Amino acid sequence: MTRLTYAIGDIHGCADALERLLAEIARHCGGRDYRLVFLGDYIDRGPDSAGVLRILQDLDRTGGEKATFLMGNHERMLLDAYEKPFGVTAWLENGGRSTLASFGIRDPEELPRDALNWMSGLDTVHEDERRYFVHAGFRPGRPGIDPDVEARLWIRKPFLTEDFDFGKHVVHGHTPQKTGRPDVHPFRTNVDTACVFGCLLTAAVFTPEAGPAVEFLQVSM
Repeated sequence: MTRLTYAIGDIHGCADALERLLAEIARHCGGRDYRLVFLGDYIDRGPDSAGVLRILQDLDRTGGEKATFLMGNHERMLLDAYEKPFGVTAWLENGGRSTLASFGIRDPEELPRDALNWMSGLDTVHEDERRYFVHAGFRPGRPGIDPDVEARLWIRKPFLTEDFDFGKHVVHGHTPQKTGRPDVHPFRTNVDTACVFGCLLTAAVFTPEAGPAVEFLQVSM
């Protein structure tokens, strides 16, 4: 039986959309074996970052080997706000206030320890037989996984402007597609379809037979 992989783009506090997309994935897989890969940016800007984190932490506890959770640059900014004295302003100016509000707090020092510990333990890259999964992308110029963690979390150009073959298809988010459509290229696919900006939350569906997605599941905010 073919194992399916579902890669979920940037959620940004849209807990209701996440719940509906997970229900759509359950319907779509129809009892087949599957894996979930979350591409990061679970928090900030949207209405219920706390709810998103609860859903994902529950999945992590109960899903066994079926779910992989990657760090996005917004998780990194939150951790920096907690850990570094000069990190707070950048995070608050990029959607952090909505995350604090969703927890009913005003100070990053009050963030729940379990959420902080969970985010701090997230990987920044995942691979399977045919794909690399990462939040933002890799620096073109060398095949394989980029060793630069900052690039994995933050890069746009030249990753988005050069058609470079990294040896496997790269699946990423980070750059919102306000058309609501995934950005599909020969060597990469961007599944951040700008849910928090009023568009769609996307799961790309992959099989072991091909690198690119075979279809996309989407729900509205």
